[in-house]
Amino acid sequence: MQVPLYQAKAEFFRMLGHPVRIRVLELLQSGPVAVRDLLTEIEIEPSSLSQQLAVLRRSGIVVSIREGSTVSYALAGGDVAELLRAARRILTELLAGQNELLAELRQADPPLPGPRLSDASLTGAPPTEAPLADAPLNDAPLNDAPMADAPLADAPLSRPQLPVPQGGGART
Repeated sequence: MQVPLYQAKAEFFRMLGHPVRIRVLELLQSGPVAVRDLLTEIEIEPSSLSQQLAVLRRSGIVVSIREGSTVSYALAGGDVAELLRAARRILTELLAGQNELLAELRQADPPLPGPRLSDASLTGAPPTEAPLADAPLNDAPLNDAPMADAPLADAPLSRPQLPVPQGGGART
């Protein structure tokens, strides 16, 4: 039974769906690269690289070349390089669209006063505007506010009383 084309395409893209495999393919676009050079460039454990190279080799997208004790890998065909260039163009367009949307959002909604979460909390940088704690207070004295008869600190702490079931036996 033959696999439908859409399923074969899904398997192909699934095979590409690992960052190390994509990085290997990018490095191989300029020609064969020795495994030791791939290791230096990608900075992962040799066993992890070997595993990812095996996936690419089994799929037929790369070929291994042995010259003495050196093993190199190369793209099996030029179409893979074209696919990577197409992916780069698509991503560039998508990200450019996101930047345009972000610029529109920034223009449509002026920033609110006070610290911005992205400045202080996410980047570790100091807030871009004065924190709310430094904002001036109104001139009304604090003791003019209405207070309850007893201060909260003097209130007794108690636990709510739960009703005790009558009958004394355990439920079955």
